[in-house]
Amino acid sequence: MKSNGQINNPRRQFLGSVASGVAALGISTIVSPLVAHAENHFSTNSNDPDEWFKQIKGKHRIVFDVPGPNDIFPFAWPRIFLATNTATGTPEKDCSVVVVLRHMAIGYALEDRLWAKYKLGEFLKAEDPKTKKPATRNPFSKPNKGDFNVPGVGVVPIGINELQDSGVLFAACNMAIVVYSAAVAQAMNLDAEEVRKDWLSGVLPGVQVMPAGIWALNRAQEKGCSYCFAG
Repeated sequence: MKSNGQINNPRRQFLGSVASGVAALGISTIVSPLVAHAENHFSTNSNDPDEWFKQIKGKHRIVFDVPGPNDIFPFAWPRIFLATNTATGTPEKDCSVVVVLRHMAIGYALEDRLWAKYKLGEFLKAEDPKTKKPATRNPFSKPNKGDFNVPGVGVVPIGINELQDSGVLFAACNMAIVVYSAAVAQAMNLDAEEVRKDWLSGVLPGVQVMPAGIWALNRAQEKGCSYCFAG
């Protein structure tokens, strides 16, 4: 504990700086791009976020809430859910798994180029699971074979692309993209709107941008998914 009573916590300090940056930007700076993006991205039936959730049809349904980096667990637990259901008689095709990447986990929805360009490992306090240092690429986007080796289990396929191959659905929070891209832009003295567009252009294939992560969590539970906190 610091002498002034504040907790000496790097994440708390970072969030404080983000909050200050957001306050300086003004609420219209946050809301206007969000509304504009929602109108453009979800204007057709094929991009209707509610329509996306109609893919949830499995016998066993679960949504993993990922608000922040948590080592390998946000991606290991969906694999464990599928593997243990298969072992107990329910194949992958009869399970529905949704992973919602929001808040400080939003970087996992973005391609390697953006991690290197904006130093997302440092900004989002996301470590590389192998080096335990700030990640310079998205460690869960197309990992190399053998990157994730769990004691007692062995190599586990927990890359986002590998989970998608098993039917796992990934959603990303648009509000987090708006807020964190603006905070990064401010820190790097860049144009917030251009950075936001850059982030949206680098969303991983198959990851659906949602109006907000909590919005997506609500919709998944309305579709019968049980809730699991994974961040």
